Amino acid sequence: MNLKEIKQKEVFPGLKGKFVHGDKITWVFWDVKKGSVVERHHHIHEQIMHVVEGEFEFTLDGISKVYSNGDVVVIPSNIPHYGKALSDCKLMDVFSPVREEYR
Repeated sequence: MNLKEIKQKEVFPGLKGKFVHGDKITWVFWDVKKGSVVERHHHIHEQIMHVVEGEFEFTLDGISKVYSNGDVVVIPSNIPHYGKALSDCKLMDVFSPVREEYR
């Protein structure tokens, strides 16, 4: 499989992802437009976010930081989080267990 072969899905306004699912993980490759917002939420899934390109303001458990190229954030299960793209961004997320709603 090649990422070029995977169709993008717009999950939130301005966030388009390509999804790869294993038995126990989901890996997402996001293209995020400047100004796009991920509203405050939480989920049972552990998540690791990697900022490939751009600047993304991210709040985890009430603490806000700006993350940029190469930064990684570990997001434990059920911890509230949200974010906003300060520029166009490329992000990668890994979720465990699988995000069934993204299939």
